[in-house]
Amino acid sequence: MCTASNYITEKHYFGRNFDYEISYNERVTITPRNYEFKYRKIDDIKTHYAIIGIAAGIDGYPLYYDACNENGLAMAGLNFAGNAVYREYEDGMINITPFEFIPYILGSASSVSEAKKLLEEINLVNINFADELPLSPLHWMLSDNNGESIVVEPMEDGLKVYDNPVGVMTNNPPFDKQLFTLNNYRNLSNKNPENTFGGDFDLDEYSRGMGGLGLPGDLSSSSRFAKVAFTRANSYSGSDEKSSVGQFFHILGSVEQQNGCTFISDPNLYEYTIYTSCYNTQDGILYYRTYLNSQITAVSLANEDLDSTDLINYLLINEEQINFIN
Repeated sequence: MCTASNYITEKHYFGRNFDYEISYNERVTITPRNYEFKYRKIDDIKTHYAIIGIAAGIDGYPLYYDACNENGLAMAGLNFAGNAVYREYEDGMINITPFEFIPYILGSASSVSEAKKLLEEINLVNINFADELPLSPLHWMLSDNNGESIVVEPMEDGLKVYDNPVGVMTNNPPFDKQLFTLNNYRNLSNKNPENTFGGDFDLDEYSRGMGGLGLPGDLSSSSRFAKVAFTRANSYSGSDEKSSVGQFFHILGSVEQQNGCTFISDPNLYEYTIYTSCYNTQDGILYYRTYLNSQITAVSLANEDLDSTDLINYLLINEEQINFIN
């Protein structure tokens, strides 16, 4: 399971927790403008917007989990098991596979509004990347420099596109139902509440933070949605880069999964937060932390040859970086 969010100060930030039980040797992958994308059912695309993101460690093709293009449009795919439905080829539509979805949208659209127009013609076809790499059931969150955000969900009755007013997405249930459940928390506040219990009880305000009583703290996708929506909505930081980036990691840190808390299967497989990404979408900078390395690492799109034809890869740093001061 995973959690995605955006955050806006002077600039726009977007990213996600990647929660899973197995790593696929994730890496930072930069796709320059002239790398040729080969598609299964549409013509290959030779030129497109440059993209930076985190992808599976598959040589020769960027299987992006999340990414941002040079115009500031960012996108992440999250698990959507039990609900995602991919279709057969359909004449008159742009037939692309789910693993081609992020490259196609980020290679072609510079904003959420442009992505919405493309989505009107897209059909996500049920074609595996390879026999040993079947499709994952996914839905996607998109966000841009204007702070506009949408969620895209391939459902049984078609491709659903939802405006995302809270700037958050997790997994199940579908996004419209996730939004509705926030009604259950409308009484929450970052301030301690008045005593409205009734009667003549003199109830003590025994702790700070009592305005958040009832906010869920478990690791289920519905609870993570409510927790991050509340944390993001009430987040406060400076507007400079370090303050903004640091606060973004704290927002997603509120639902980080610790190894051992979500049992998957024997022998000793647990879901945990393998990495957390944060994109400064306006400057094309990807920041990340991993479960085994809590130091923030940065990769800049602007520091590469974006007119190249070859993928640029950086392995994630997975060893803890400890700063001794004596």
